[in-house]
Amino acid sequence: MEIERLNESTIKFYITYKDIETRGFDREEIWYNRERGEELFFEMINEANDKENFELEGPLWIQVQALDKGLEIIVTRGQITDGNVRLEIPVSNDQENSPVDENIVDMLDDNFIKDKKQEDEEPELLDLVIGFDDFEDIISLSHHLEVRGFQNALYHFSNRYFLFVMFTDEFPEEEQDNILSQILEFGYESEISIHRIQEYGKEIIAEEALQGLRKLFTKK
Repeated sequence: MEIERLNESTIKFYITYKDIETRGFDREEIWYNRERGEELFFEMINEANDKENFELEGPLWIQVQALDKGLEIIVTRGQITDGNVRLEIPVSNDQENSPVDENIVDMLDDNFIKDKKQEDEEPELLDLVIGFDDFEDIISLSHHLEVRGFQNALYHFSNRYFLFVMFTDEFPEEEQDNILSQILEFGYESEISIHRIQEYGKEIIAEEALQGLRKLFTKK
């Protein structure tokens, strides 16, 4: 996949259909299966955040163009000032005379308002997928870390183990960072989404995985 930063608020992706299939997606389902399409999109955004420090914040303008061998996707973040959305959308010469959908900004406004309502109604969740090449590393982690107040589940996928960790925003941020830094001493942050692992991998321990491993594998 190719990632190009066009400006401060806009990024462009080019991903081949072969790359899409390598990631475990069918080239047809991403058009008709909303959940799978969103899963691929967020995988791409996560890579953009890692490589270009492009964070997914606020309303978005998204343009998708289907090419012969892949997809070109342009994502622009909207800036919100006093409730108004401002978009700086790069326009090519071929697009200058094309009509702009008058409902785009309204749609983004509606999505932003909906997201804010959901944030007010439900605690925000912070989740992370941690990969491990060796099962012994997870066992060592279970004895090293005192697990309190966060959810964790264990999966196996593509000959590796993955720990899915989830906090709520009620958990102090400083304590979240401390716990994650301890976990990352034994594993690494994975770019594979939890949705893909859950669909194609095997669930080993659904709840309180670290606590369960600590009891199963006692230190000698």
